[in-house]
Amino acid sequence: MDSKQIVSKALAAGYVVPAFNIPHLPMLQPIAQAVADENSVGMIQVARLEWEKFEAESLEKVAEEYEKYKKPGHTLLHLDHVPVIDEDHLQVDYMAILRRAVAAGYQSLMVDASRLSLAGNIEATRQAAELAHEAGIPIEAELGAVMGHETSQQSIPYEEIFAKKMGFTQVNEAVRFVEESGCDWLSVAVGSVHGAIADNLLDKKKPAAKLDIERIAQLEAALGIPLVLHGGSGIEQEYIAKGIKAGIAKINVGTELRQPYEKAIREGAGVAAAQERVYNRCRELIRDFLCTAGDADILTK
Repeated sequence: MDSKQIVSKALAAGYVVPAFNIPHLPMLQPIAQAVADENSVGMIQVARLEWEKFEAESLEKVAEEYEKYKKPGHTLLHLDHVPVIDEDHLQVDYMAILRRAVAAGYQSLMVDASRLSLAGNIEATRQAAELAHEAGIPIEAELGAVMGHETSQQSIPYEEIFAKKMGFTQVNEAVRFVEESGCDWLSVAVGSVHGAIADNLLDKKKPAAKLDIERIAQLEAALGIPLVLHGGSGIEQEYIAKGIKAGIAKINVGTELRQPYEKAIREGAGVAAAQERVYNRCRELIRDFLCTAGDADILTK
């Protein structure tokens, strides 16, 4: 399957492609199986954060695991968040990581230069896009500040952030960004919240988030490319459905599957039991929350 074609088809048809994060390697197999068993299409993805601070080990290890358990016609391999400046405010050799991902067989990439100025974000993304396009694969970028571990907004009440649209993606900036950077998909800040990574917050339920549907529709109309929603866990379901109709064509899900896995391991249930919990929860999300069960019949034809 071609990632760019699949996500473009999802946008045109009013569907969404879920992308499931792998912070722990044993999670990959049950997630891939769940996607196939629900006759859905989903991305298996890993972010730099997940091999630096969790147990994904490396992007290469995830690619190796993916080769064992991939489900043709149902799964795709995506490299999630590769920051230019990371959550610890350190510079990252992002181009080297992107080259490794291309060599490992990833079918799409993501660069996140959103901590830079608009001009800096454009330039870093442009370089990453050239690399991806030379390899014949699409690249995702981010504009705006998605709330959570990568922002300084944690001390501000969510409702205040949402009401004031703090850090939200601006339409005029997005138009310039897409034109000058050459990105294929754009992760937008429209109300969602990234999962926490601090030890004392890992098990906490995320705040019930909303989405600015009007802003999503404005961005889609102005840009005409698939929009991506990061921090998909914890959003009220009605907003998910409306967001998809407005232009969200890819949605990232991490916390909803990481927490059941880690809870089972902490309880001493073992890896197999933890995998079963991930499998069951992933099927529930696909079937009852994201409502993408059966989408393979539409998106892969």
